This record gives sequence, structure tokens and C-alpha cells, in this order.
Amino acid sequence: MAESDNGPLSGVRVVELAGIGPGPFAAMLLADLGADVVRVDRPGGAGLGVDPAYDITNRNKRSVLVDLKSPDGVAQVLDLVERADVLVEGYRPGVAERLGVGPEQCLARNPRLVYGRMTGWGQQGPLADTAGHDIGYIAITGALGMIGPPDGPPAIPANLVGDYAGGSLYLVIGVLAALQHARTEDGRGQVVDAAIVDGTAHLTAMIHGMLAAGGWQDRRGSNLLDGGAPFYGAYETADGGHMAVGALEKRFYAEFIRLLGLPQEVPDREDLAAWGELRTAIAARFRTRTREEWTAVFQESDACVAPVLSLREAPQHPHLAARGTFVEHSGLTQPAPAPRFSRTPGTVRRPPARPGADTAEIARDWQVPGLLAPSPADPSAAAPAPAGGAGRAEQKDAAG
Repeated sequence: MAESDNGPLSGVRVVELAGIGPGPFAAMLLADLGADVVRVDRPGGAGLGVDPAYDITNRNKRSVLVDLKSPDGVAQVLDLVERADVLVEGYRPGVAERLGVGPEQCLARNPRLVYGRMTGWGQQGPLADTAGHDIGYIAITGALGMIGPPDGPPAIPANLVGDYAGGSLYLVIGVLAALQHARTEDGRGQVVDAAIVDGTAHLTAMIHGMLAAGGWQDRRGSNLLDGGAPFYGAYETADGGHMAVGALEKRFYAEFIRLLGLPQEVPDREDLAAWGELRTAIAARFRTRTREEWTAVFQESDACVAPVLSLREAPQHPHLAARGTFVEHSGLTQPAPAPRFSRTPGTVRRPPARPGADTAEIARDWQVPGLLAPSPADPSAAAPAPAGGAGRAEQKDAAG
């Protein structure tokens, strides 16, 4: 029986200084877990050029509109900080300090505050003050160099590996750990420096271990998990679709070969010199049927084979539909909150926050009457900013 429909972070207050990319996603995750997230939007918008009504990363949040370049705006944010548990910002190093809402100013108002900083390069280092995007961050960590075919350039994994896996998730882990410490008897607030380069490098820990042990070659498409093995990869079907194969263990591989209908005389998978011949045989077999036909063949088997679906197809997959992995809220199909909790489940409670729409409500709930001062111009009246690539370059320039 659920004790709360708001998630395990119900009662935690978060101030998010508006940006784009990994910072808003991290704040969304905290909001999905039940935190009361107040997004401090700025006049003119955050620079992504997306209608706020469709920005799912701002769901479950509330918004106030504040001009941080004015003394009144700084005072409003510090009033919120005084009542908050967490602050999340994603500016270039030094920008928050120049605006008057850096760690020193905020911790002076609230010594138990967890001050989360989301950057690509980190707060220090030769590249700290330069612009960047996900692709550059994962490039220098070695992660991008692992992805793609051996005879071509690296494949671009959207902005999932750097911005969100190496960035947002590590920021959330750091914030929650620091929050736990701050709530101990002698605990105090602190700064969490979450750099995408640090988190992405951390994600490669197992691969570095395999590399040191001689079980991984430092080149693309030559290893067990990077498409080098013919039984771990994607194959085209007769209709131009693809099937993903992950038959690593021998017993799963045996089931895969049986259901694929390959003859017993195919090359031994243990013979690395014959991997090319084995891949050719598997590829030829997959091209004899459509993706839908192969999906039916491998359905509910232990062969570890799945159809490669598009973003629009994924919500209709029977397994994801049965679990409610995607939900519809306010007319938007979107991923449901994750992970799941048996006693305090999170939910999608609110649509994407519109800049400044919740000012009166927040002023009342957080007891910050100063928010009700005349607000800056509505950003919806300004021309939309051009859409930029995922990452932090536009975010940081706008903040500066």
C-alpha cells in the first residue's frame, strides 16, 4: 500500500536556476521523485527555442520569473534559497558568483543548503571557462571513441551518454548524498561539482578494468560489447528494420542460433578468426524475414533478441505498455518517472512549467512575498531563440 503519491522526496525544496540540457533534466528527476522544484526562469527564456508547453524536462515543477541581473531579482532568489534544501545551477564557472547567487552568498543565507553545480568541463581545469557540448565532453573521456564501426567514424549517441548519464544522473546522486549528510546532527551544506567529463569517465570504469586485464582492445568494433562480436550487435531485416542481438552467454547463444535457423555447421563462436564468417551468416539469415516476423520468432525466448524501435514506436511495445513505462499527461506521451518505489511512488503531477505562471502560488507556499513585486516582461512576448544543439554552450552564454 502506497504511503504517498508524491514520491520519496516529498517535502524537499529545490531551487533551479533555469538553463538547458542536463541541469533541467536533473531537476526534473528530483521533481519526479516528489521534490518541490521551483524553476527560476529569466526574461527572454533559457535559449532552447522550444515551446515551454512541450518541454517535458520541466514537468512536475513550478516557475517564477526573475531578472537575476537586477538587485531585486537577486534578493528574491536568496529569499527562496533561505527556505530551500537544494539549489541547482548550470552556468559557466564564476557566473553565479558575479550575479550574487554563488555558493558563498547562498550558504551564508542557508548553511545547510546543497548547492549543485552542473557543467561540462567542471569548475576548474584548462577548459573550464570554454563553451562545449555533449559530443566534446564524451570525446575526451574515451567514451565516444568506443562507439561505432571499426572502419568508420564514431557513432553519435544523441546526448544521452554525456549530458544525461554522465551529467544529470551524477548531479542527482551527488545532491542526494550531500542532502543526507546535511540532515545529520552535525551536517552542513556543501557544493556538489558535477562535471560531465567526470561522470562520463566514471561510467567507463568496467571497461578500464577489462583494458588493464587484457580483455578489451583500445579500438572500436573489436570487443565483446562494442559490436565486435557477431552475437552482440544489430542486424538489418528484409523490410529495412533492425533486430538487436545480445546472446552473450552460451546457453542464450544456443537458443539464438536455434531460433534463427542457422545450420549446425556455422563457425564456432569461440574462433575469433571466424567471427567475420559467422557475422555474414547471421546477417544473411536476418535479411530473409521482416522485423515483425523475427520479433514473433524470438518473442518471450531466452535468445536475447529484440526489435530496434523508433521513439514513436517504443510506447506501444507490449512489455513497456504493460509496465506503464510511458504515460500520457496533458496531451503529451512521455517516459514515466523512474525508478519505482513500493511505498512512495512518484507520478507525473504537473505539465511542463510555463515561465512565471506559478509566482503567486510559490510566494504563498514558500512564504516569500517579495516574489509578488512587479515581474519582468513575459518571455513569451520575445522572439524565440534559435534551437541549439544539446549541451551547455547556449546555456552558459545566456547565463553570462
